[in-house]
Amino acid sequence: MPNFVFTAIDASGARHRGVREAASVGDLSATLEREGLFVLSLSDTPTDHGARWGRSPFGDAALLEGTRALAALLSAGLPLARALTAVAQLGSPRSAVVWHAVRAAVESGSTLAEALGAHPRFFPPHYVGLVRAGERSGALAPAFARLADELERDAQLRSRVLSAALYPVILLVAGGAAVLVLLLVVIPNFAALLPQTGAPLPTSTAMVLTLGQGLRRFWYLIPGGLVALVAIIEVARSSAEGRRWLSRAWYALPLIGGWRRDLAAARFARLAGTLLEGGAPLLVALDDTARSLDDPLVRECAERVHAATREGQTLQQALAAEILFPPMLAQLVGVGEAASSVPLFLMKAAQLFEERNERAVRRLVTLLEPAMIIVFGGVVGFIALALLQAIYSVNAGSFR
Repeated sequence: MPNFVFTAIDASGARHRGVREAASVGDLSATLEREGLFVLSLSDTPTDHGARWGRSPFGDAALLEGTRALAALLSAGLPLARALTAVAQLGSPRSAVVWHAVRAAVESGSTLAEALGAHPRFFPPHYVGLVRAGERSGALAPAFARLADELERDAQLRSRVLSAALYPVILLVAGGAAVLVLLLVVIPNFAALLPQTGAPLPTSTAMVLTLGQGLRRFWYLIPGGLVALVAIIEVARSSAEGRRWLSRAWYALPLIGGWRRDLAAARFARLAGTLLEGGAPLLVALDDTARSLDDPLVRECAERVHAATREGQTLQQALAAEILFPPMLAQLVGVGEAASSVPLFLMKAAQLFEERNERAVRRLVTLLEPAMIIVFGGVVGFIALALLQAIYSVNAGSFR
């Protein structure tokens, strides 16, 4: 269901502002009225479901800086409103507007999680979820410290991946340019000489010539296809069913699907473990965890786990029934249930899956370079072989 930002007042005149899930504006308005609130305004809050799990539009560095500052200021005993004001003065004008809006919402009576949730394009669901967990446990400063560590770890991983991928990208551009020059320039000029000889063309040469002619005639299909692909993805992201379809497509990919499963397990385990460590009951922790996950398929899995646990199953049994989560998650939770230390083993599971995901990404980037050398070497070698076969098949006298 979509989220809506509401502003309302109660019978005493106190102002209330927050974010609620509802099927429609009318349903939420009726719910608030039954709670004794008079609705002043209602507006929807479309979530930005960007790649990599919700990156902030005002920059990852700005979000990390603000999160780290909040952790330090709250740990020093500064009141939340003053801490938010100080953080707003640290960032860019764009981020300052958001932090000031969050502070105003908190001062109006909203919880910090509700205030952050009113800006889903800037604060992804898992960010808001960890803040909610910190508020419930009374450990808001440690929650922001944990968020800052997570954001910093993600930034370091992206930096290492980009550095390692720089040479493969250069190789991709150079190799692609070389192949295009061969197919669009060298091959057509060479092909102009062949009909004069009257000799039959080898199969490999005919294939290369056909491919080159096709690229010269329909070159516009390449950029057009890329633009169409981007447009399809953007349209799909604009609807709930489209986001579910995109999520299923990602999980179906051979390597990326495994990484996303590890990441989903890590997010689930960290959110649930943080809530349980703060003293939240299991069912409440699972419900909050499901609402804090941004991937629609993972959210549905978490909701099914919550429902199964409410019906009497153990957490291990509920997790084992979900094929989206790696089996190791259920096994670690089972050990935690046997030792009466479920929060501890959930946090250990989160750390394990995060480290495994990071190692897998670095390993793939390391293998990209030799793989691309082999691929482009094979393509160029095939084109060169096709040209040589054509030369050898032609009577040497026809070139005199």
